[in-house]
Amino acid sequence: MSENIYQFNFSQLDGEEVSLSKFKGKAILVVNTASFCGLTYHYTGLEKLYKEYKEKGLVIIGFPCNQFGKQEPGTSEEINDFCNLNYDVTFPMSTKVDVNGKNAHPLFKYLKSELKGTLTNNVKWNFTKFLINRDGVPFKRFSSTTEPEDISSSIDEVL
Repeated sequence: MSENIYQFNFSQLDGEEVSLSKFKGKAILVVNTASFCGLTYHYTGLEKLYKEYKEKGLVIIGFPCNQFGKQEPGTSEEINDFCNLNYDVTFPMSTKVDVNGKNAHPLFKYLKSELKGTLTNNVKWNFTKFLINRDGVPFKRFSSTTEPEDISSSIDEVL
């Protein structure tokens, strides 16, 4: 079988290490997030998608990132509190990661190599979304300005 995302791990906000192989057979939406961004309201739409699709097999994983305008300065505890208090986020959240550069999380290095960006493969801004099919194969990349509800048809496609 070709490469897929199941080779990668991430640390949840509570510090627990999670292998993406835990989500085998599910579609996964990977999103780099930030608490103080003009697009932070995307948490509302992402949570709505999660509630609507999780029983059908969708997992959303948020990856807080401070690389764009320093819009995610908080600790894991602060990020967790912010997401819970303001957006009632129930989907898994990673500890803060880099998505670009030499220190980019290996998952993002892989996703960017599989789903090319416009002009460069770098993630351009917070709330870039990567949809992975049930086989762990990257399916589609969405720009940060794509509203969560606008990717429902692609989610239906991979489910």
